[in-house]
Parts: sequence; C-alpha cells; structure tokens
Amino acid sequence: MTALQWPELYFIRHGQTDWNAEKRYQGQRDIPLNATGQGQADLNGHTLRRLFEARQIDPNALEWHVSPLGRTRETMQRIRAAFDGPLPEVSIDPRLMEISFGALEGLLHAELPSHMATAPGDRGADYWEFRPEGGENYLDVEARLSDFALDLGGPSVVVAHGGVARVLRVLVQHAPIADVINWTPAQDVIMHFTEGHLELIGVDDV
Repeated sequence: MTALQWPELYFIRHGQTDWNAEKRYQGQRDIPLNATGQGQADLNGHTLRRLFEARQIDPNALEWHVSPLGRTRETMQRIRAAFDGPLPEVSIDPRLMEISFGALEGLLHAELPSHMATAPGDRGADYWEFRPEGGENYLDVEARLSDFALDLGGPSVVVAHGGVARVLRVLVQHAPIADVINWTPAQDVIMHFTEGHLELIGVDDV
C-alpha cells in the first residue's frame, strides 16, 4: 500500500468554549466559542496573516478547510477577517469533525466512571483504540482523515479540533501514540505540519 502524501498544513484548533474551560467532554456537540475563544481566534488570524507575510506565502494559493461545527466555523471566519481582500472559498468537510465521545459527551472529566473511560493525563497508548459507547476511537478518526488527505490538492489552512490535531501528529509528524494520547493542543497557536515535522507558531514567533 502506498503511503499517503500529505501536503503542508497550517492547522488551527478552534478557540475555547465553556465546555473546554470546564473540562467537559465535548466531542461532536455543537458548543459555541466563549469570549476567550473568540479572542484566541482573532489572535490566530493576525498570527497567520503575519506568518504568511513573513514567509511570502500567498493565502490565495492555499486551500481552506473547516469542520462543520459552529465553533470551528466561527474560528475560521474570525481568522479570515484578519486578511485584506478576497480569499479562496472555504470547504466545509465533515471528515474534520471532532472525535465522537458518544455517551461521554456532556460529562466532566472528573465525573467519568472508571469502567467507561480514562481522563486525559492518565491514558496509555492502548487508549487510541478505546471506543466509548456510541462513539469513535482514534483509529476511526485516522480513517476519515486519511480519506480527507486524498482530496487535498496542495498546501492548506485547516481549522478543526483537538482530537484531529492529535491524529495529524501521528499521521503527518509520525509521532508515537504514547507522546500524543495525553497531549492537549493549544488554542492560541498555528500548528505548521510538514512531512515528519510539527512547528508550533505563536503570536510572538512572527
């Protein structure tokens, strides 16, 4: 089987929601950005614009993709507002949805029954294959992201979710699952993925 060829990705996690702040399982629930999250999205837009200017990257030469959930779509809108002039149309792609936590969605991490799941920070690499009742595991997300990659025509801006960022680290950066399973992706940085590498770019880096 031929290995997937991933193009360069400028990946941004959506801004904070109240459920993020509460450490509540969110998954595919359509929870909106809070004020902090809106500020993070605005800041990421300015960081991305400055990054493209510094590296002489034409934003119109990239594809723009977003998860269909409201928190990602608002994040994308706020990011694009930092740019002057028209930009390529945004592709809304359900394959970029957050991992579904099924029956766990809406529960606080601290409320988890031990037989149902393990909260972030205490997971082993085998948790990659754990599928909660009515939900997905990270292998399921790998499958839909691999399918998404086949349709990418070149370097892209992608706005999606923390679980998607974890899987991209495995698929694109080739990071060990053990290094990724308890990682909490930041909501105020640009994640620049190239084959075998991840560069984290904050507002002070450009």
